[in-house]
Amino acid sequence: MASVRRLVLRLAAEISSWGYYRRIHGELALLGVTIAPSTVWEILKAAGIDPAPHRATVTWAEFPRSQAEVVLAMDFIETVTLTGARQHILALPTTPVGACDSRHNRAPNTPWVAQAVRNLLMDLEDACSRARVRFLIRDRDGKYPALIDDILSGAGIATILTGVRVPRMNAIMERWVKTPRVELLDRTLIWNEAHLRHALHAYEQHYNKHRTHRSLAAAAPLRARSQPLGPDRIERLAVLRRDRIGGVLHEYRHPA
Repeated sequence: MASVRRLVLRLAAEISSWGYYRRIHGELALLGVTIAPSTVWEILKAAGIDPAPHRATVTWAEFPRSQAEVVLAMDFIETVTLTGARQHILALPTTPVGACDSRHNRAPNTPWVAQAVRNLLMDLEDACSRARVRFLIRDRDGKYPALIDDILSGAGIATILTGVRVPRMNAIMERWVKTPRVELLDRTLIWNEAHLRHALHAYEQHYNKHRTHRSLAAAAPLRARSQPLGPDRIERLAVLRRDRIGGVLHEYRHPA
């Protein structure tokens, strides 16, 4: 259908950083446009667009589905502002379905990291997920104080340490760390700490409420998929775009 073809090519042109035809397919599903991933591939191929220009050479190990709701993880991301200040971002999951939060500090210390973990436990309590979580995976970075393991243990959560220089033992978190780096930090000039705080907040909102995830059947962690559109709606597609962070991120929706 011509309207679907136009929308596929529009998404491919406006969000060149996506790389994968399946990301475009996920965005269509979020809008209620139900077509096969292979159809997206064929549309891009016919238009001379590589459907997967940045395909990864490494397939990340996936946790068994039965463990997904009982295992959480955390990791640090490091970035430098234009003023030369080094900022450390602690990425934390807030629900087992993949929603994430982040906190940052110029020099993480024991009280700051410990409070971040306490906040994580409160977030899990609010999401009614704390009773199910049994493990938290982290690496052996010296920024983690021993106190946080005691805090987690008191909540019934055991800490699992990864092997030395074996990032794939924390594959899900390593993949998440790569995502904001590629989609946000590598494409944004961060002026100062306040700007970083604003950018991270906007990205968290985008990631949790809009960005599609293949593991969630093209839904976002905190937003369900839209109902499929009927043929009459698909023939008259009018999709609006909302830009975040000066156009670094795009979000699409139907008119109200």
